[in-house]
Amino acid sequence: MQRRPALQRHHLLLVVLAALLLGALPPAGRAHAAEPDARGAAPATYTNPVSGQAVDTFPDPAMIRGKDGYWYAYGTQNPVFQSKGETGERTLPILRSADLTHWTYAGEVFTPADQPAWHGGSRLWAPDIRYTDGQYTLYYSVPDRNTVGVATAPTPTGPWTDRGAVLPSPSGCASGNIDQAQFTDVGGQPYLYWGSYDTICVARLNGDRTRIEGEVTEVAQGRRVEGGFVVRREGFYYLFYSDAGCCDGGASGYQVKVGRSTSPTGPFSDDQGVPLMAASSKGTVVVGGDGRWIGAGHNALHTDLSGQDWLVYHAIPAADPDLARVPGIDRTLSRRPLLIDRLDWIDGWPVVRAGAGPSHDAQPAPVTAWDTGSTFASGGLDGWRASGADTGAWSLGNDRDAGGLVSRTGGDRAAGYLMSPGTAPARVRAEADLRVTAEEGSAGLVLAHQDAGDQILAWLDRPTRSLVTDVLVDGRSTGRQSTPLPSGYQWGAWRNVAAELRGTRLTVEVSADRLHDAVATQTRTVPAAAARAGHVGIAARGAGAQADNVGGVRLYTPVTARVPDPRTGARLDAFGDEFEGSAPGPGWSWVRGPAAGAGTGGGDLVFPTQNAELYLGTNTASVLTRPAPSGDFVVETKLRLDNGPGNQQAGLVLYGDDDRYVKLVHAVLPLSHKDGQVTHVTEFAREGALPAARPPAANAYGPMFGGAPGQTTWLRLAHRVDAARALHEVRAASSTDGVHWTWTGTWTLPDTSAPLRIGLVALGTAGATARFGYVRTYAG
Repeated sequence: MQRRPALQRHHLLLVVLAALLLGALPPAGRAHAAEPDARGAAPATYTNPVSGQAVDTFPDPAMIRGKDGYWYAYGTQNPVFQSKGETGERTLPILRSADLTHWTYAGEVFTPADQPAWHGGSRLWAPDIRYTDGQYTLYYSVPDRNTVGVATAPTPTGPWTDRGAVLPSPSGCASGNIDQAQFTDVGGQPYLYWGSYDTICVARLNGDRTRIEGEVTEVAQGRRVEGGFVVRREGFYYLFYSDAGCCDGGASGYQVKVGRSTSPTGPFSDDQGVPLMAASSKGTVVVGGDGRWIGAGHNALHTDLSGQDWLVYHAIPAADPDLARVPGIDRTLSRRPLLIDRLDWIDGWPVVRAGAGPSHDAQPAPVTAWDTGSTFASGGLDGWRASGADTGAWSLGNDRDAGGLVSRTGGDRAAGYLMSPGTAPARVRAEADLRVTAEEGSAGLVLAHQDAGDQILAWLDRPTRSLVTDVLVDGRSTGRQSTPLPSGYQWGAWRNVAAELRGTRLTVEVSADRLHDAVATQTRTVPAAAARAGHVGIAARGAGAQADNVGGVRLYTPVTARVPDPRTGARLDAFGDEFEGSAPGPGWSWVRGPAAGAGTGGGDLVFPTQNAELYLGTNTASVLTRPAPSGDFVVETKLRLDNGPGNQQAGLVLYGDDDRYVKLVHAVLPLSHKDGQVTHVTEFAREGALPAARPPAANAYGPMFGGAPGQTTWLRLAHRVDAARALHEVRAASSTDGVHWTWTGTWTLPDTSAPLRIGLVALGTAGATARFGYVRTYAG
């Protein structure tokens, strides 16, 4: 999300009219031109940003697969068509794609003419999209009203009916009341997560998901914590969130992080066991900036047809970080296009590309075409084969939302089948959108070997109100397994039934929108005879069974090992100090020093914090520096920061001058929404020049936050020379035991011809004492 004053949003009519006459701009509103049914052709590769051909920027993205078989993305209000001459904004813009990588503009949720009056002219941010009980439900932030709104529509592009504010006033959450995301638990209970700038909260939603009710629970806090998004996987609830600055152009330190819990209301902890409610920064970085992409954050999550998860997020291109100034907004907006990258689950924790970070070159594309299956949009059933009872009862139909669909309009409780013409592999992921409009009907997903006697069936069984799986070998059942569906289950609404068969392990999920919030899940072992390649299809008992988007494709292969983190080579003693003498060893020199009270003692460098700063135009702090090696290296220190009154920091710097450095410190900072409370963070910051698009052009400071510091904290900066781009590239890590390290993102500094020096600082406010146990430098 972004914090900006409200924009009095009026397009410049003459400019827009001229553009429309030339065909350069899509019209405002929700209509979009029809596209060919290209869902059967999927690209082999893609390159970020995937929104680049459609719009200039697309912050805070959310995504859903519509029941018409297309994917839809929704973004924060922004000037998405500056490159086409439009100076105004589109309000919650919508994109549409057949393959997750090529997108077209599909309208906006509200226009200036129909935006609800209760918004008070506020800009609208951070949409979250769900499919619930037969309609699309979109939650959005109304920052000028400090609340969350909700709108519903019969299709992914509208028309939208506003349902008012979801949160009461006050909301009960000690935070900014924006950046919301909905989640539905097993059993059907919906929740809303929201909060920005220091706290994320959760509460139950009422039955129609338009108002929160009951207790409000804080589930995460920290410096600039916001943008929560929850999924459930293998018994855990994962709370994704972002921290640090979202919207500061090339100085944005946004990163996506995660904690997990066994309950949707927490407590959540990171992978080091640090509670997300602890008064500290947290690690477990899912994706962060890598120097080419900056401020990677505010994520959603999506699953392709093979079962592979993808992180959906925005990031800022380092080479072109800012948009042109927008009339009515008093700050420069960051360019934040839509990115997607493979999300791996390794040892129970999610991470983008096994830890390689955001991609900037060609990558294998998501799987968006089946090996066998159909969206039934072509108007025929060529090659599909009916069998079982009443084989002639299948017919094609049409639906405003889903488009083409197939129905079984008659028949008794004997099963009838409609099987796809092609074959799917033995290791398969199959899915179908199913609904049952008759009281005694049932609809099912089928995996069948060419011998019709070997079948796996997953039924939405309306008479028993259950998900029922059955496995047949030689036509005989090997055992039925039943899982109750939630009370209040809407049988007339589409539900996605997805089955994954990996070896002999079968997992079946029932969800509304494929967003890792299944209302029923089954896992079972099937006989090897049933786990073979075959057809995918649908089944029905009785009347009223309808299906759409039926198909199967080879199940994804999970990545199980992370890419290596930076490693240390040979120790370079000439560039370090154990602080065992009566003064720092040779090679050290002071910038604005020596600092009062600084010196060696007890095997440490003792450095009292100063009433001083090293920040933009205020450069009063002392910096103890020494030469650094040329080329690649890793520098490490051991730090103890004694408690003080707050607003202190101490740690490592790689120092060029007062306007060009990176800094890794243990910092004690205030929580903005909790008066008098502080948080201990590992802050990794950069100060340096930025492009001239963001006034003032000379310099900017940006932090990102690493793992939780301890009573003693070890700090590392890994420096690499990027000769091709003439940049210093620096990545940071921290540890509370000197053995296990939590790595965070990357900052870059220009001009490799100007050397950096290794330095130490202790600044902010007097009253605390930093003790450095050593400085050690290693070959990189």
